[in-house]
Amino acid sequence: MKQKKFTLTKRQGITLFTVVMLIMAAVIVFYRNPLANPGEERIKKVIAAVVIFLSIPVFAKWYDKFTLLPVELYQSRHLICKLAKNDFKKRYAGSYLGAVWAMVQPVVTVVMYYIVFDVIMGSGRPTSNADIPYVLFLTAGLVPWFYFNEALQNGTNSMLEYNYLVKKVVFKISILPIIKIIAATFIHVFFACVLLIMAAVYGYYPSIYTIQLIYYSFCMFILVLGMCYTTSAVMVFFKDLGQIINIALQIGMWATPILWDMGTISPKAQMFVKINPLVYIVNGYRNTIFEQKWFFEDFYSTMYFWIFTVVIFGIGALVFKRLKVHFADVL
Repeated sequence: MKQKKFTLTKRQGITLFTVVMLIMAAVIVFYRNPLANPGEERIKKVIAAVVIFLSIPVFAKWYDKFTLLPVELYQSRHLICKLAKNDFKKRYAGSYLGAVWAMVQPVVTVVMYYIVFDVIMGSGRPTSNADIPYVLFLTAGLVPWFYFNEALQNGTNSMLEYNYLVKKVVFKISILPIIKIIAATFIHVFFACVLLIMAAVYGYYPSIYTIQLIYYSFCMFILVLGMCYTTSAVMVFFKDLGQIINIALQIGMWATPILWDMGTISPKAQMFVKINPLVYIVNGYRNTIFEQKWFFEDFYSTMYFWIFTVVIFGIGALVFKRLKVHFADVL
């Protein structure tokens, strides 16, 4: 006898979303940080609460559009895994070293940055903690950045690369961006292991906090997936977007505390920099490796990141659904 599959009705889905949002709003409102500035804390609470309460009627109105994408991804999960493996293998097919080339460029980049900024220029200690080796500090920031960089670029070009699948009526093209991101995740796992080995060499051994690498990798995965649903859809109609993204990534690397430490700038400047959601992830990797700090200890940054990510994913779902009907005509 076949088991009946459980599915949420529209009313149940909206109710569940509303309950989760109200719980999140209550946690934010009643949370108290004794070290925070009361005025700044109050502003954060008000902004977060307003965004959360506004999201409820928006989600209820466009429920079908918001949920269509996650449902399609779940239904195609087996096909996604298979295509992601094939995409990773195909990328380096025909070369003697194969997937090794995926590892070479990031490693060379880390070595060159270390030589220039630490050995030659003698910056030595651009961190607030003088005990942390700069090469470890640098690698902990570059590992998530490489993941974001590759996933965003490949996900943005997914519709153009797989244009022959886009033209097939029966194929769910919504799975194409996530295929490219999963393929990028394979390389990211390798570099996360390299980071752990490097940390152990410097005396920062794996601990219970290391499990947070899975959490922060998931944060990056969801963030870049939401972004790619917008960028991949727009890329079909506006090819120049690829060049714009390349320039934005160059600026973003310096705007994100990868080569430098947040502790070296003023508190007001830190508030401005933290608008960038990648700051949460980069700092999270460092907190995991050598600060040994849990993600929930930075409460407001965690709440901000997930509110921002949910909004980006929602926008991506709406844009993709609106434009995908025209993809086959343009391609």
